[in-house]
Amino acid sequence: MKSSAAAAASLFADDDDDDDAEFSHENDERNADEQCVLTKDFLVDISLTDKKDHAKRERYRDYVQSMLVLGEGEAVIDLGVSAEDTTKRGLSKDDLELSEKKHIALLEGTGVVSTRLVTKQHGDLYTLALLVRKEVEPDDFIEVRIAVVGNVDAGKSTLLGVLTYSILDDGRGQARQKLFRHKHEFESGRTSSVGNDILGFDIRGNVVNKPDSHSGHLDWVAICHDSAKVITFIDLAGHEKYLKTTIFGMTGHVPDYTMLLIGANAGIIGMTKEHLSLALCLNVPVFIVVTKIDMCPERVLSETMKNLDKLMKSPGVRKLPVFIKSLEDVVHAASNFNGGKVCPIFQISNVSGNNLDLLCSFLNLIPLRRKFTLDSPAEFQVDDVYWVDGVGTVVSGTCIAGMISLNDTMLIGPNPYGEFIPIPIKSIHRKRMPVSKIRCGQTASFSIRKLNKKEVRKGMVLLSPKMVIFSSVQFDAEILILHHPTTIAENYQAMVHIGSIRQTATIVHMTKTVLRTGDRDMVTFKFIKNPEYLSVGSRMVFREGRTKAVGTVAKVYPYTPALPKQIRPKHMKFKEGWHNKKAFNNNSGKDKEVKAN
Repeated sequence: MKSSAAAAASLFADDDDDDDAEFSHENDERNADEQCVLTKDFLVDISLTDKKDHAKRERYRDYVQSMLVLGEGEAVIDLGVSAEDTTKRGLSKDDLELSEKKHIALLEGTGVVSTRLVTKQHGDLYTLALLVRKEVEPDDFIEVRIAVVGNVDAGKSTLLGVLTYSILDDGRGQARQKLFRHKHEFESGRTSSVGNDILGFDIRGNVVNKPDSHSGHLDWVAICHDSAKVITFIDLAGHEKYLKTTIFGMTGHVPDYTMLLIGANAGIIGMTKEHLSLALCLNVPVFIVVTKIDMCPERVLSETMKNLDKLMKSPGVRKLPVFIKSLEDVVHAASNFNGGKVCPIFQISNVSGNNLDLLCSFLNLIPLRRKFTLDSPAEFQVDDVYWVDGVGTVVSGTCIAGMISLNDTMLIGPNPYGEFIPIPIKSIHRKRMPVSKIRCGQTASFSIRKLNKKEVRKGMVLLSPKMVIFSSVQFDAEILILHHPTTIAENYQAMVHIGSIRQTATIVHMTKTVLRTGDRDMVTFKFIKNPEYLSVGSRMVFREGRTKAVGTVAKVYPYTPALPKQIRPKHMKFKEGWHNKKAFNNNSGKDKEVKAN
């Protein structure tokens, strides 16, 4: 009896010991997790050599790497600020210097470079903002696209000339002459086409744009090779008669941000509100640059800034204006700009160079906004088509999803019959630099030797064969009428912009009888010419004269051709045409003989 009781007691005793062991193990894990919490003085207490702090060192490296993954290779890290609770911030000067040294030592050998930005004071304590960038291959730089809009004569092209060529303007438009492409642009001084200009920053945030000493031109390949980050400016037209070009640039070129320029002497006039409303409707964050402050009287400048502050806080905009006056303001605005609630406002002069350094610093720190879907099938939208001698047809555009590599087979379309044609990708260029692959969010050009230039148009797409693909002529969209002088009814026609698609469409069905300014409705559209490839959820702009509406694609109807495509070889067409021409010449010769007789 005693032996059985002892056995039972020993059995329970073993269980208790096991429970105690498990409990102590859980406590050890919990204590280790608590020790690895990134507090504001995390780096101060960490040892660079002690084996006990190995987990802490790895925890910090993992934290930095995760921040770099989110920013596609760059991030701004605040030393002296708790990662879990940002309200807990501030270290003494000595502790902050020690944290910076340990930060650099921990990242040594990982291919990550840190650059000091600005030290902020919080009472008796301090924090330090660092720009952290990862070393990448020369053809794998970070790319941010910024659409440049504003009223005519606001100084858009002049500012881009000053930024990209690292020169100051003479007050008479010398800087903008380097960007014009057409004869009438040189004569009138007004941009009429969508221009692309680039500004490169190296891994430490220095501008790498250096014009050639002989020709004065920029070498895009050299800039991209030396850059860790490239800003692509999409220079759009400011004049009202080029509005359709501006809308195409805002929709087809897929900008990440919008830079709205306002002349300090002119104020908010003309197309300024039009361009601002377009950016807001497309959900593109906006920052504002007030130009010509060197020639503007103080009273007029203060009036312009007051009107601008009022406009940003109005019910239709609802953004918080932040006037940038120091590098600390730049870092704060860039860190919070991604959400779209903050609107940074710069005051610059292209002649004297006032505050241009703050604008450059902001462009260097501006974060990526787009969502990456590398696992999705490849999707590429075409926004321009070229013919290059010796190469053939070249299409340029933006990769919307997935990844495209050399020798991949893609489907291009839709053609007038709604079909998609398989083509191999023979060469890829990014900013005139040959590369082996591109991923979503990047712009590129492809060589397509199989098709003639006339067979490819803006608005087409390149899609992965893995996707379920169909073209459509008819689609439903939920629209909001921003402005219309009278009423809109069925059979109304207007120009529809969806991504790089720009085509006239007819309203074939509406829920309401008529639509007026401010009305919302679910409307069925039908393209009048070609079928297009549409995605549910795409933003659209609906325009005709002074009528403007915005909306979202809600449903897409597959397109089926009414008549089968007539198959006839090309040589038969040429032969038949030649035969008819010969017969016509023979008949005309006989007619001449009859008349002569």
